[in-house]
Amino acid sequence: MFEGVGPDVEAQESLEAAVDAAQQGDDAAFRTVYRAVQPQLLNYVRSLVGPADAEDVASEAWLQIARDLPNYRTGSGSIRGWAARIARNRALDHIRARSRRPVPGGGVDDLVQLPDRADTAGEALDAVATDRALAAIAALPREQAEAVLLRVVMGLDSTSAARVLGKRAGSVRMATHRGLRRLAEILEYDHGDPGDHGDLAEHGGGAGRRDQHEHKERRDRGDRQHADVTFSASKAL
Repeated sequence: MFEGVGPDVEAQESLEAAVDAAQQGDDAAFRTVYRAVQPQLLNYVRSLVGPADAEDVASEAWLQIARDLPNYRTGSGSIRGWAARIARNRALDHIRARSRRPVPGGGVDDLVQLPDRADTAGEALDAVATDRALAAIAALPREQAEAVLLRVVMGLDSTSAARVLGKRAGSVRMATHRGLRRLAEILEYDHGDPGDHGDLAEHGGGAGRRDQHEHKERRDRGDRQHADVTFSASKAL
């Protein structure tokens, strides 16, 4: 479900080599960097601003990434962390601008807040393979949610995630641990046995049996998601 926490060393070295080439004006190398970073970056931005504006905000972030790439120094932190910090700042700018529009629920107090679970559980993440898990992440306390997003969705190590958030690496590790543990509980509870569906199936004929079958499929998917979250938790620590 989730990407593993942190790319392997060989892949990271290959990405950094592409960054070096892109800094020298190699367009093909920049496309390599984009393809490597964009999927995770878009999921991160989508979780911050919602699906309707995610593409626009991510595009703004990439414009700045392209403009500022010559200033990026290999070894000062991962390119993913650097890109995530830019994307987060663009997302906050977007939220500030949105809060000034005469729309419901757009107060300044909403800055840095992830979308409400109701906003992300439906249309917000329908097109994402990890839609239910990302919606569950949005239900976590903000500190835990951002730590999980950066460590698991973006694939950053704790040091890089800490730079993005302006926190200590130990605090990010603890927030990630607590967030992933809570996330596993949410997904497990969400797919638990309903308890009384057997009676419904017995009296509902074919419809009841279909309900049972659909519930079993949902529960099986939930078990896989729960296992993935638990696996991610072990890698994130």
